[in-house]
Amino acid sequence: MKAPITNLSAQANSSLANKTGSWRTVKPVINLNTCVGCSLCAKLCPEGCIEMKKQIKTEKIKAKINYDYCKGCGLCAHECPVKAIKMENDF
Repeated sequence: MKAPITNLSAQANSSLANKTGSWRTVKPVINLNTCVGCSLCAKLCPEGCIEMKKQIKTEKIKAKINYDYCKGCGLCAHECPVKAIKMENDF
């Protein structure tokens, strides 16, 4: 008798093994002038494709999205406290 399958859900950051961004229809776009660097988007991203990076010109920490892995779920835009992230068509 086979053992039952107990976990059918994907683990966070599981897309890092496979570039999955090519099938999204919308993508998040960050307005760096509005972004306050709170990192909430990076903490909430289920695929871990948002990093906080130091900007060269301003030396401030801002969000940066790796579109190779972003699936366009919109959680980052929905939860951004200053609405610095907008979802735009990606086709």
